[in-house]
Amino acid sequence: MRFADVIGQGELKRILAKGVDEGRVSHAQLFSGRPGSGALPLALAYAQYVNCAHRSNGDSCGVCPSCVKMAALAHPDFHFVFPVNSPKGSGGSQKPLSDTFLPQWRGIVAETGGYFDEQDWYAAISIDNQQGVISRNEADEIIRKLSFKPFEAGSKVMVIWLPEKMRPEAANTILKILEEPWERTLFIMVTEAPERLLSTIISRMQEVAVPAIETADMESWLAGQYGLSGEKLSSMARISLGDVIEARRLTSGQAESNEEYFELFTSLMRLSYNDRHMELLEWADGVALLGREQQKKFLEYSVRMLRESYMMNAGMTDITYLWGGELEFCRKFSPFIGNHNIEKLVSEMELAIRQIGQNGNPRIIFPHFALSVSKLIVRL
Repeated sequence: MRFADVIGQGELKRILAKGVDEGRVSHAQLFSGRPGSGALPLALAYAQYVNCAHRSNGDSCGVCPSCVKMAALAHPDFHFVFPVNSPKGSGGSQKPLSDTFLPQWRGIVAETGGYFDEQDWYAAISIDNQQGVISRNEADEIIRKLSFKPFEAGSKVMVIWLPEKMRPEAANTILKILEEPWERTLFIMVTEAPERLLSTIISRMQEVAVPAIETADMESWLAGQYGLSGEKLSSMARISLGDVIEARRLTSGQAESNEEYFELFTSLMRLSYNDRHMELLEWADGVALLGREQQKKFLEYSVRMLRESYMMNAGMTDITYLWGGELEFCRKFSPFIGNHNIEKLVSEMELAIRQIGQNGNPRIIFPHFALSVSKLIVRL
């Protein structure tokens, strides 16, 4: 992947390329950002640029042997680690390694350009109702692979996607190599949640913060990819909040995936407003049946809806990012979200997200969550 294949992020591309050109390549780098902002595509393009034989004009050539192999994610010195688990029905007692899923990894990167999230990945490897992990065995495999000299490239590159999914013992295993790596070794971690990494890992890495894609760049991509123009183009670019994954869902009709979350959110708020506690418990039982990634997505969606409702209540409708049924509902709902409850509501949702991420029991988490929310939605 070349920098030219990465959507927007022009300034960050220039900084990364300049660092390589001037010989300032930190051996351990942490690319952090939302999956739709392009942290993974940037990391892949950066790795290709580092090993390109004919770099020019701030980008890799794309045609030298190294570039061809790295673009196909098939270079012998280009390694990948990502969260995995045993697929449904496999009956495996031992957790598989990332290499088991390299064909799916190459496939999803080629299909999406590197713009995909954790839930997309779990669906691709058929573990969408399980949590992927990076195990101690995976960490041992990292050290084994990097102990060899480079076969062809100037530097061995190890890309770890979602390092926050590392088991503590796995994270501790690689600490030594992060601090004192072998020669010509480049570690790149790509994270959505740097705050969930061990502080000892973060202290050993140079962070590259990847911001949301600028609206103008998003408009340019949407126009080229989907042929949008005029008001629809500007609306889509604005509503997507600089996130390619969200923009893709909006424009391709996959936004229906949010309809379930919208129905769950509106049901929660209406039942809370009317103090219908028994029905809230039934609602909680329904949410508990969803996969963990769906549960987290729903809670993240709910935080966004609360934010938009609060902005409307504060008289800032012009900078809200809603349309259709969401806009209609929030116009009516916004008077109930203000300074008196917004922080507590968001805190309840963030707490539930953390508990789900820590493998808490959803049949315990969601009844408590629903009843806590109901206390904060009061009649005016």
